[in-house]
Amino acid sequence: MRIGIDLGGTKIEGIALDASGAERARLRVPTPTGDYDATVAAVADMVAALEARLDPADSVGIGIPGTVSPASGLVKNANSTWIIGRPLHADLADALGRPVRLANDANCFAVSEAADGAAVGADVVFGIILGTGVGGGIVVRGQVLTGVNAIAGEWGHNPLPWPTDEERPGPRCYCGQRGCIETFLSGPGLARDYEAATGRRLTADAIAADACGPDPIPEAAAAMARYAQRLARALASVINVLDPDVIVFGGGLSNVDALYETVPTLWQDWVFSDRADTRLVRNRHGDSSGVRGAAWLWPAEA
Repeated sequence: MRIGIDLGGTKIEGIALDASGAERARLRVPTPTGDYDATVAAVADMVAALEARLDPADSVGIGIPGTVSPASGLVKNANSTWIIGRPLHADLADALGRPVRLANDANCFAVSEAADGAAVGADVVFGIILGTGVGGGIVVRGQVLTGVNAIAGEWGHNPLPWPTDEERPGPRCYCGQRGCIETFLSGPGLARDYEAATGRRLTADAIAADACGPDPIPEAAAAMARYAQRLARALASVINVLDPDVIVFGGGLSNVDALYETVPTLWQDWVFSDRADTRLVRNRHGDSSGVRGAAWLWPAEA
């Protein structure tokens, strides 16, 4: 049995998988936001609760909204800011009394979809999460690509490519830069763009519903058209560097059906090729992809 934990900003989810990848148990609890020690304890308690239902796990993998610095061993680049600069990997291993593996949550998403999801069988997979933030993970022939700085796939903190005059210098990002892809393509980024155009504040889900319903609201449809064009530019820059077989779409905005048809027709204008055969597909495992990918962080023989 393998256990995966998805340590999110608002919830912690755990799953137990058997050797075939079938789900045996699942738990979800609120994240103790802002409290590092309570967060470590909540993860340990969840592992104990899953094992109490079943058997001791052969492995535990944990997805986090950030990454562990190879230089310091401390968490960096996390939008759950209370874990930044803390030895989370070591503290979780101590709390659980065993080795654990940590990875960025977008990497876990990509691993899950490459292992037995929407991108199974593809050589190169780019998994993207468009939700509260913008994340990305790269899987090459079944192995997650982490990189020497542990930031492979972090496309959300590159600048939006080919910006228009109206898009410069772009909104300020929590990372300290301006105009990051995340500030345009996250759910809050879409909401900010809509508010700037209309003076009204709606959630990203509400904007998408108003744009894609049977009677589309023009302001919402215009916001989604801008969003699709920006997403196409951002992904074209990834295709030009990585040339993936498949891009798997996750996060709340992955539920907007129109993007799967519209974006690939738009990105051709920026892809440096006579034809772009990269596929953009919806995730197979939905909200479960991150936690399933965490469980797959250990090899089969673990």
